Amino acid sequence: MLHINDLTYRIEGRMLFDKATAAISDGWKVGFVGRNGAGKSTLLRLIRSEIHPDDGEISLRKNRRLGGVKQEAPASDVSLIETVMAEDNERGALLAELETAKAERIADIHTRLTDIDAHSAEARAASILSGLGFSSADQKRTCAEYSGGWRMRVALAGVLFSSPDLLLLDEPTNYLDLEGAIWLESFVQRYPYTAMIVSHDRDFLNRTATHILALEARKLSVSPGDFDTYERRRREAMSHALSFKAKQDAKRRHMQSFIDRFRAKASKAKQAQSRIKALEKMADVSVPMETAGVAFDFKNPRPMAPPIVRLVEANLGYAAETPVLKKITLRIDQDDRIVILGPNGEGKSTLVKSVSSRLPVLAGNLYKHKKLKIAYFSQHQIDELKPQQTPYEHVRELMPEGTEAQVRSATATLGFGPDKADTKVVNLSGGEKARLLLGLITFEGPHMIILDEPTNHLDIDSREALSDALNAYTGAVLLITHDAHLAQAVADRLWLVKDGSVSPFEGDLDDYRRLVLEANKSPSERNGPARPDTKSLRRQEAAAAREAISPLKKQAAAAEQKIEQLNSVLDRLDTELARPELYEEANIDRLTKLNKERAALLNAIEDAERKWLDTMEQLETANATLEETA
Repeated sequence: MLHINDLTYRIEGRMLFDKATAAISDGWKVGFVGRNGAGKSTLLRLIRSEIHPDDGEISLRKNRRLGGVKQEAPASDVSLIETVMAEDNERGALLAELETAKAERIADIHTRLTDIDAHSAEARAASILSGLGFSSADQKRTCAEYSGGWRMRVALAGVLFSSPDLLLLDEPTNYLDLEGAIWLESFVQRYPYTAMIVSHDRDFLNRTATHILALEARKLSVSPGDFDTYERRRREAMSHALSFKAKQDAKRRHMQSFIDRFRAKASKAKQAQSRIKALEKMADVSVPMETAGVAFDFKNPRPMAPPIVRLVEANLGYAAETPVLKKITLRIDQDDRIVILGPNGEGKSTLVKSVSSRLPVLAGNLYKHKKLKIAYFSQHQIDELKPQQTPYEHVRELMPEGTEAQVRSATATLGFGPDKADTKVVNLSGGEKARLLLGLITFEGPHMIILDEPTNHLDIDSREALSDALNAYTGAVLLITHDAHLAQAVADRLWLVKDGSVSPFEGDLDDYRRLVLEANKSPSERNGPARPDTKSLRRQEAAAAREAISPLKKQAAAAEQKIEQLNSVLDRLDTELARPELYEEANIDRLTKLNKERAALLNAIEDAERKWLDTMEQLETANATLEETA
């Protein structure tokens, strides 16, 4: 499908790809990972031929269609549904041709329209828009009526509708809510063609990826499995490399010591020269370097008597005549960890803005502890940072009496050491700006941290660091996020904002995921295929159980025999190890060897016993099934 061969590319003199090579096959769902700034988005642009490599080539199999979201849908007077359907160029061209086609051509056009399932186009487009959060009424409105973030969803819907052979998506969940991200996971899982997705959302990658494409040290590598599988293999490979390097370094030191000691002795000169040559030929062991991760550190507040916030019969919103949320009664204690669920537009941000007093309560009451300090973060606040000031200067404003050393030390605790403390905000990456803002708003140890989509510019390691910091923090946390992994790691309680109210969600995020997916199913999908009758099911189960019993009995007997054999060998080893003379100095090497053999043997016995137990459980299940169906 896609071949990347010896790709070399520089940007402003900085090497992003150095003879990088990778191949992606038809039907793969590829999660593309790497640190922020490594060049992931650049590779997508290279694949789309928007820019060209310095060397090497990128080739796509002939007649394969490429699709990706490059910008938001235009603010036109065309309805959302028509905008999405217009992305299928072939369907549009055929329908236009049909208007003026000659009689002998009309049949061919209709045949082709049937082949590409053009007659279900509107239903398919509507289904995609619905999954991304647009109601039936919304779909008939024009693009011009929506903000940029919502038009990005329309553009995404158009690309998904066009069904390219290679679908390229760059952080698609950044402009989705959790519900949209859950739906997109399901869509990618069912997508019949190849997809390549840049994402820092660990759960999204674990649920969608069949392979991981990793960009590390300017090279590309492809490995089968989801992100957790890739991460485990990467750490194992690093551990092996470090172990081998340690042995190699020890060998080098030993050889160098011999050379230094005997180089001048005539009787040993030949051996010394031999070791010099061997040392020169010894290959260097390359160990992948772990880049220092981002650290978040939120100051813990002094304890307060609960509750720290109460809403009583409160109406919340922007206009008293049309409140977004009505008659809201709830409380927040200092040890609460609350993740707020609900589709975009239902009032999640309205709720947290009201709790933080950024929006006044329209009716009812909001009670707060008189000394309560709240830190509030949203993506829009990043624009409030002063672009021409440095992180050091931002911290200086919070510490007007501090010495330069104190201010620089405080700036470093926010993750901005000497290399970044004096960089203007305008030149920082999105992740660095988010980190600076989080550090500034939590600088004085707030009693509550409210986070509205904090992860949009954070890579996987930074998201893990944020999760660790929130779990170490002793104040209250209110979190709105599309990152299910972060939500799962932080949440003690779930609130659902929907239909003008806020209520506890009784269940976990997996329950909520199932609820969202069920809501997006068509009636036929909900009802499912017809079930076979009970008698037929029982006959099938009994036949399967009978078929399984015979080989399971053989496996159990073989496992039992192996355990007996291994224990017999263990008895002989223990007899040998009981001999007193074995512990004399002359026999130390043999004692060490026998102890290693015994340790390996115990592991083998443990594995054999585990297999025997697993087989016996399967055998008992099969026998029980036979008894039930008799």
